[in-house]
Amino acid sequence: MKKLRRNIRALTFFLCGLFVLLAAYGAYSLSTSGGRWFASSANTYARARRQGVIAGDILDKNGVVLATTRDGERVYAGDEAVRRAVAHAVGMPSGNVSNGVETFMASYLYGFNMSFLERLSCAVKGEPRQGDAVQLTLDSAISRYAASRFPAGKAGAVVVMNYKTGEVLALQSFPNFDPMNITAQVRNDPQTPFLNRATQSLKAPGSTFKIVTAAAALENFPDAETRAYQCTGQLQVGDRVITDAGTDLAAGQITRHGQLTLRRAFQVSCNNTFAQIALNLTDPTLRRTAENMGFNDNFLFRDLVVENSSYPTQNRTDREIAWTGAGQSALTATPMHMCLIASAVANDGVMMEPALLQRATAQNGKTRYVFSPRVYRRAMKAETAATLKEYMRSVVTSGTGTQAAVAGANVCGKTGSAEIDTQENTNAWFVGFLDEADAPYALAIVVEDAGGGGSVAAPIARDIFNWLLENDR
Repeated sequence: MKKLRRNIRALTFFLCGLFVLLAAYGAYSLSTSGGRWFASSANTYARARRQGVIAGDILDKNGVVLATTRDGERVYAGDEAVRRAVAHAVGMPSGNVSNGVETFMASYLYGFNMSFLERLSCAVKGEPRQGDAVQLTLDSAISRYAASRFPAGKAGAVVVMNYKTGEVLALQSFPNFDPMNITAQVRNDPQTPFLNRATQSLKAPGSTFKIVTAAAALENFPDAETRAYQCTGQLQVGDRVITDAGTDLAAGQITRHGQLTLRRAFQVSCNNTFAQIALNLTDPTLRRTAENMGFNDNFLFRDLVVENSSYPTQNRTDREIAWTGAGQSALTATPMHMCLIASAVANDGVMMEPALLQRATAQNGKTRYVFSPRVYRRAMKAETAATLKEYMRSVVTSGTGTQAAVAGANVCGKTGSAEIDTQENTNAWFVGFLDEADAPYALAIVVEDAGGGGSVAAPIARDIFNWLLENDR
């Protein structure tokens, strides 16, 4: 009998322990993924509770109304160019755009955070419940301008953020659409306008990944900056040849860089050198550096959902490892993630969590939430970031990114031309930042199927940086 009591007591303690763990996990899930539960189309409770609630306004950082409720209908900014420029960030209640503010921040917008007394007050007065107003970190003016610089008819994305705080000023996907005029043409467009390419599109980052490969070399090779590399234009790896931009073996045209240092290889974006570096590092070492910068991580940010970037882990041949070092192979990343990597270089190696929500305010004036910066991770050593900053500056002053230069400003960047299937069919990338104390801004740009990053994406970056400086944002 005593043994039975002991067993029952032990089982009771065990079950209580499991209950405590379940409660703790539930609390953790709500704190990290609460917005995801509300945004889920499977959340019938949230959908039902929205009925009869006047949704709160959505404002940009300067108080410009991006969405409001009028006569029971959701309406958006009066300027069509603004509506289009922020369409993917703001989203729509229908959920056409996955995880836009309209759905991801529904807990504020539809009054789920109202206290019992606030709900009781509405009931006593016979008034409909009103959701909280949310003020975003987005700047509609920057967004409008950036959209005007993006090539017409092309797909892609633009992300602009403050690398000191993580505040996202522009989160754009192209082609965009007018949320006040969703036509059949928009719904059937093969370029999928509802897809948020800034946070959902996973593609090879091309030579922008050389930031990661260079960081791995700097942190693992004692002689990283003095070691000499030889680029003959054709690096034989297994049964394949790794070449650089401009090479056409069939026509006998070969791009050769000769002998280079790491700095010079970064400046001219030499595939041969970065392929050699990847092989010398070995795959586990390069992967470890990439994972320090967020690859293969499960992004659980407070205000937005970002698809997880991937560094391949299985069946890795020397050829695949070599091409990964140059930013190709099965490597994938979103524009948002590549912007975070550039931001970490600018911010002494510290990667801030990206944020969209500046403030949430109840209809009675009560403040529900105020933004505070949050560190996501230390992505690299401070000294590594300092060296990479110099490298990225040299790319703009005398490398592949000269078209991103702004007179009188320290622009740092890295171009990328990621092959889709042939060298004639590439996605143009540029990631970079302003190394200016009063203008701590980073960006990532990708223009799909457009050509070279230096000729296509870099000029867009230049215009955005120049606008930011001139308008003192």
